Amino acid sequence: MDSLLDFTSKVVVITGAAQGFGQLLAESLAERGAKLVLGDINEAKVKKVADALSAKGVDAIALKCDVSKNDNCKAMVDMAVEKFGRVDIAVNNAGISQPFLPLHEIDESLMDQQFAVNVKGVQFGMRHQITQMLKQGGGNILNVSSRAGIGAAASLGAYGAAKHAVIGLTKTGAVEYARHNIRINAICPSFALTPMVTDVADDGLQTQMSKIVPMKRLGEPEEVVVMMVMMLSPANTYLTGQCISVDGGVSAA
Repeated sequence: MDSLLDFTSKVVVITGAAQGFGQLLAESLAERGAKLVLGDINEAKVKKVADALSAKGVDAIALKCDVSKNDNCKAMVDMAVEKFGRVDIAVNNAGISQPFLPLHEIDESLMDQQFAVNVKGVQFGMRHQITQMLKQGGGNILNVSSRAGIGAAASLGAYGAAKHAVIGLTKTGAVEYARHNIRINAICPSFALTPMVTDVADDGLQTQMSKIVPMKRLGEPEEVVVMMVMMLSPANTYLTGQCISVDGGVSAA
């Protein structure tokens, strides 16, 4: 296998792994030799993902993880260390969307929900992942932000604010821990056809959304996961503090 894509024996923790980017990334890294610890708030569904991979001979385990709870995020790292001895790669992918609302209609409960999952969930994950990586001499963290985290997010103000915060956590962590051989980056997808989009946007709305994309279509989840794999490559050793857009050209327009 090409060294750029060789994840043999790398221990990978992925949150939000029951569907969407998380599930596809787990499957992609499994094909490349990784050992997986998968978490999701949907315990039955994430265990189904892990069981399917295990049936193919992959070292994969799953547990329920509500990332808004600090102890759940710690449990994922603890499980990885107990079963596999270390955490080489961590992907803080779990997140939630919000209803389309103008900024003045966003109430406190929506802000609290967004920051509990999309911000605290990333910080809780990083806290325990970094603690373990410091002990073992390095590691690689990828946070899933959004194009909404690097620009305006009309009608998605709470979500956009939370995803901007993910960028802040990513850059701060990258600077603080670079000297410890811990790389921290973020990926910033635009609208891609994961359940987070398809569950709230019908075909008509998806068509409208695609009009702002220079490529005139929404992204396929696999197109985002390809970049996630490249950013996580064990051969990619000098990239840190970067927030990479995968958006069909939206951020360039």
